[in-house]
Amino acid sequence: MSNEWHELTDLTGEQPFVITRVRLEKSGVAIEGEFELPPLARLRYEDHVFVSEFVRSHGSIKDMEKAFGVSYPTVKNRLNRIAAQLSLVEVAVEAPASLGDEDVLAMLERGEISANEAAQRLRR
Repeated sequence: MSNEWHELTDLTGEQPFVITRVRLEKSGVAIEGEFELPPLARLRYEDHVFVSEFVRSHGSIKDMEKAFGVSYPTVKNRLNRIAAQLSLVEVAVEAPASLGDEDVLAMLERGEISANEAAQRLRR
């Protein structure tokens, strides 16, 4: 499968393309229409390999340097180039809602928090 993806991304180069038919392998059911690719699927095969290794190495640039035999600036430049191709989503982090005494006690009962942590939360 990855070989076909490699050939497809080589063939299309940097040109955008649209998937017009999807077939489910096991059932043979086919769906036709225009399907936009998600941002990661729009990357060239080589960038997929790079991103996959980055995830596998838990984001360690040192591991990336070793895996690809390149310098820190080279890894950073490639990550920046790939990030520029992706429409990254802004993630808003909400402060956790304060828990009531009953919630804290229920968490303690289920073993989700320690007695010390429950005591600290109950004091707040």
